[in-house]
Amino acid sequence: MNAIGQAGPALPGCRLLEVADGVHAWVQPDGTWWINNAGCVAGGTSVLVVDTCTTERRTRAFLDAVTAAHPSRSLEFAVNTHHHGDHTYGNSLLPGSTRLIGHENMRAGLLKDTTLGSFPGFWEPTPEFGDLTLRAPELTISSGMSIHLGDRRIELLHPGYTAHTDGDVIVWIPDVRVVFTGDLLFPGHTPMIMVGSPSGAIDCLGWMASLRPAVVVPGHGEVLDAAGFAETLAEHERYYRFVLAESRRGLAEGLTPLGVARSADLSDWTHLLDPERFVLNVHAAYAELNGVPVVRSAALADAVAWLGHPIVTRV
Repeated sequence: MNAIGQAGPALPGCRLLEVADGVHAWVQPDGTWWINNAGCVAGGTSVLVVDTCTTERRTRAFLDAVTAAHPSRSLEFAVNTHHHGDHTYGNSLLPGSTRLIGHENMRAGLLKDTTLGSFPGFWEPTPEFGDLTLRAPELTISSGMSIHLGDRRIELLHPGYTAHTDGDVIVWIPDVRVVFTGDLLFPGHTPMIMVGSPSGAIDCLGWMASLRPAVVVPGHGEVLDAAGFAETLAEHERYYRFVLAESRRGLAEGLTPLGVARSADLSDWTHLLDPERFVLNVHAAYAELNGVPVVRSAALADAVAWLGHPIVTRV
């Protein structure tokens, strides 16, 4: 894979990788909280962008790299894989003529987001968002759609159920067998399903595997080949089943989600970044098992209590 449009020293390690002919992944180390991957797909005279970034600085670096890689093509489409701010806050920096697409639940989720105007104290320090405003997709899908850039077909696919969120979309480029998964995959990181479903997240793994991709661009972490994809799928499934098992134990013992986290043996998962997400995932599992929706502020407060300090940001 060739690095194109590498960012300057202000964003060390960030790079636009050509992962297939006309397909690039914007990879931002180390992929922890608020530091995501994005990408672009070229065809004919146009480019489609997959996600933006958390801050003005990071999004401008990404879009500058896309322009450097495709100077003669217009940025015609953009797709948000889900509503979380690390993948969407830079939307307002897209050209006004770019048609922005997302799942209908993703649009609804983003329109409810107040974080840009009032950043919660669960993370420190507060990211330097820059001059950003909320821009939600103007076009929405309910199940899927195809976009044609010249001879290239790009498929936007929703699993049909809640997984990481209720509005997840993957971007599949069948001619080169590349898939952008958004946050349905977190290689090297603790997966996060605070507003999702552990059972849905497990089902999504098989759904993505059925595509048999050659290259996988996750929402965080390094780009995967077929072997790395299979290993990540297996690890994610083991992790989600562990979350469900520990949550069932907690309900049987009358524990709170924080009590589950404090009594769980996490020794098999110490190699994954962001271990505090286990607390959030137990909240999601409790919601699935007992039918009581997650209160996001309570889940994040428990994660901070488990850590003993605010969640660290390096955006």
